[in-house]
Amino acid sequence: MHDQTSYMQIHFYKYHGAGNDFIVIDNRAGEVLLDTQSILGLCHRRFGIGADGLMLLERSNEFDFDMKYFNADGNESTMCGNGGRCIVKFAARLGLIGKQANFTAIDGLHHAEIRNDGKVDLQMNNVSAIDFRGNVQILNTGSPHYVSWVNDVLGTDVVAKGRDVRYASEFSPKGINVNFVQKLSEKSLFVRTYERGVEDETLSCGTGVTAAAIAASCRETGNFSMDITTSGGALTVKFTKDSPVTAVNVHLIGPAVEVYSGTIIS
Repeated sequence: MHDQTSYMQIHFYKYHGAGNDFIVIDNRAGEVLLDTQSILGLCHRRFGIGADGLMLLERSNEFDFDMKYFNADGNESTMCGNGGRCIVKFAARLGLIGKQANFTAIDGLHHAEIRNDGKVDLQMNNVSAIDFRGNVQILNTGSPHYVSWVNDVLGTDVVAKGRDVRYASEFSPKGINVNFVQKLSEKSLFVRTYERGVEDETLSCGTGVTAAAIAASCRETGNFSMDITTSGGALTVKFTKDSPVTAVNVHLIGPAVEVYSGTIIS
């Protein structure tokens, strides 16, 4: 990370949202300065704390706080839905908010509510386009997603197949997240996701399950609610299709759990 003459002592919190885990740091004072290698080291599951990503909660002039999200590879990334729910719970822990939050992320303003059951209802970005390609749909839910429909999601080689799509020249240089989805019923799905920046399957992906739920509505319009199973837990996505290729009032609902806190030298 750093040599001994320039180390920082960082107080951190560990959270997970349906198994998608994060290091969360209160950086309202602006004193935590982490480079790519430092974040990579902190997220390493052998030599660091271990996480799919790292978030800084920073001060906002207009809203409750600003969310800055980095993938496990150390690079700042696009919106993270599970992370968004976790940072809302963290803000409540710090006393910044009560049950409601308005915060900014890289994709703009988000509203969230902590429900009485402890789950967080997070408003996601509207979806402005859905690209239909036979058995595949491509859409952006704050992060770009490729949704592929399969008959046996548990038997799918998510890492190998996901990596092939993620690194396809069509999606270079930034790549795309890849979701393999099995329909369990008209209102329920099982989703497994290969996440760019983690470069592996994660136990769940918030923007990914949101993309899968919207894709499942195909070209239908109206109000929808989908129950999503992931390897890390259950999530719900609610949304309105105001046209065959757009979605509004998109909400991701699910757990956000504090695991532990500690201090690390970086």
